[in-house]
Amino acid sequence: MRHFALLVALFTTVGPLNAQSRADITRWERQAKAISITRDDWGIPHVKGKTDADAVFGMIYAQAEDDFARVELNYLDGLGRRAEAEGESAIWRDLRMRLFINADTLKAKYATSPAWLKQLMNAWADGLNYYLYTHQSVKPKALERFEPWMALSFTEGSIGGDISGINLRGIEQFYGAKRAAPVAPPTDEDDDERFAVPTGSNGAAIAPSNTLNHRALLLINPHTSHYFREEAQMTSDEGLNAYGAITWGQFFIYQGFNATAGWMHTSSSADVVDEYAESVVPRGSGYAYKYAGAERAVISESVTINYKAADGMKSRTFTVYRTHHGPVVREADGKWITVRLMQEPVKALTQSYARTKARNYKEYRAVMDLHTNSSNNTIFADAEGNIAYLHANFLPKRDARFDWSNPVDGSDPATEWGPLMSVEESPFLLNPPTGWLYNANNYPYSAAGPYSPKKSDFPTYVDPGSENPRGIHAIAVLSARKDFTLQLLRDAAYDSYMPAFAPLIPRLVAAWDILPYSDAMKVKLAEHIQVLRAWDYRWGVNSVPTSLAVYWGDEIFRLAMTDPKRGATDAYTHMAQMPSDVMLGALDRAAARLTTDFGSWKTAWGAINRFQRLVSDINPRFDDNAPSVPVGFASARWGSLASHDMRAARTTKKLYGTYGNSFVAVVEFGDSVRARAITAGGLSGDVNSKHFADQGPRFAAGDLREVYFYQNHLQAHTERVYRPGER
Repeated sequence: MRHFALLVALFTTVGPLNAQSRADITRWERQAKAISITRDDWGIPHVKGKTDADAVFGMIYAQAEDDFARVELNYLDGLGRRAEAEGESAIWRDLRMRLFINADTLKAKYATSPAWLKQLMNAWADGLNYYLYTHQSVKPKALERFEPWMALSFTEGSIGGDISGINLRGIEQFYGAKRAAPVAPPTDEDDDERFAVPTGSNGAAIAPSNTLNHRALLLINPHTSHYFREEAQMTSDEGLNAYGAITWGQFFIYQGFNATAGWMHTSSSADVVDEYAESVVPRGSGYAYKYAGAERAVISESVTINYKAADGMKSRTFTVYRTHHGPVVREADGKWITVRLMQEPVKALTQSYARTKARNYKEYRAVMDLHTNSSNNTIFADAEGNIAYLHANFLPKRDARFDWSNPVDGSDPATEWGPLMSVEESPFLLNPPTGWLYNANNYPYSAAGPYSPKKSDFPTYVDPGSENPRGIHAIAVLSARKDFTLQLLRDAAYDSYMPAFAPLIPRLVAAWDILPYSDAMKVKLAEHIQVLRAWDYRWGVNSVPTSLAVYWGDEIFRLAMTDPKRGATDAYTHMAQMPSDVMLGALDRAAARLTTDFGSWKTAWGAINRFQRLVSDINPRFDDNAPSVPVGFASARWGSLASHDMRAARTTKKLYGTYGNSFVAVVEFGDSVRARAITAGGLSGDVNSKHFADQGPRFAAGDLREVYFYQNHLQAHTERVYRPGER
């Protein structure tokens, strides 16, 4: 009877169907019968299907219910079609993607994919199309129908794919200018990255030897923009049972756990993308490039970008170029610069999905042999007590004589990539004697204290990164005890110390101490210095020194990053070496700004640093006069493990977090799995939903809630059970 009523509702709310769509709906309805979606009391979907494909269908349907706009945006990006929704300003972003993504190629790869993977991609497309069919009021910006092959355009789920580091200004200058004249190379200012907060995530694993219950623990703490992922559970009768964070639009748990194993990805500093300087000369109606003492033809092809305009859809067609290394992305010093990176979408999607079903380290390690988790490190733990650090999973061997941080000579065959490094050939840890390991987007050479991989054992390109304040902080909290519990791991993840200030504040205080009493700053800053001198470098909602230190720190960080004398010195070292008058002048300006904005420089951090969610727009808006919640934790820039940063254009006096902690989970493995978690704000993107911002206060306080992983736990916390298509 319920099924009949559903059909009546469907056919009375949508228009006439053609023959093809009738067949589609029959298929969708049949599959929906095998799927249940249980929403818990936080709105989190727990999707159950008979098959993995059923679970995929139900999960993507549930995602679309929660925030279809973010699902569509990720595929507009992945397909290079964002300009169709946003207009001409997105053309260069689309062209960058289309240099690497070709729809016909993806269709061919889909056609030759393993049958089981095709079934999942089919279910993914069907779930999205069924959602659009049953929600006629939802109007896609450009993607009115999803095709299974489209899933291959977005296979990883990290903060930014490998191409995100390719400068858009260089592409615009190269393909938007006439080829007769060279163009200037891009600069750091083009993408306005000079003042960016360190991005990425924290992950840590604790061995049974260091836990009170003698069970392995895992910390999952991605730092992304808020609302970047959905929290969900996927279960099937074919062995799937995974819980965690799913990047909008994808059908696999990206960071999470199953009943016996868990995984956390952190953005890696490994060199997995390389540039080649190509010597190009005109030949006939085209171009040739030099290679191994000979010439090869530069490949050219047309790419058409459609874009929305005030008077309808328009398009621009570009002739793009590539060599065997990859597409041309800019010009520098008379050379065309090409980019080489991993392009294995079928393997990447296979690896992303298969790891969610790995029951232990042995099975997870086997999945890593696909070598397509290119831009991420992995922290792993399982119920057998194993903990592991696995480095970025796509590392071609290269000639160490070359500086791979800059474009290498494309004409020299010695710059070709060799075979991939195995997991064990790259930085790697399995059950180190420390009983803990971690990564905080720093290099892997401190991942397990004295038992870490040795930097001298690897070529520079394996990881040209460095230590960062979060890494220093993580080592301190992880090595401090051997009796970790879920609660104590949560406490470590929210430890309030900010180690970056430890060398900076004493330097500032010393600068004031040596001032003569005749100096105006001696009196003017006396109380400020007194407050900072007594500070323990810990954040808190009631902390005045946190406010003063952060505003001062932002001032000197900006000065350090724009100082032409800095050279190769890292910003933190350069800040500590600044002249006394510069440091004191920055403190004076910071105090003045606090006074202007809040009436007094003695303003508690929680009165400034806030959580607020007012609108469902992907680009957030904030209002100092609207309700908000105080947040104690601060920026990752200063070594706070729990991160809270404002990346949006600031139109307010208060700081409203848009980036940092987005999903946090602590997990304990054993005879059963236990977990606590929190998602930024709320699960739903619908401003009218009670789950739009219901987690906001707990998120701001770091008050993790219980995860309902098992059915007997979920039953007592169920808000609604339904099938896709039911209202």
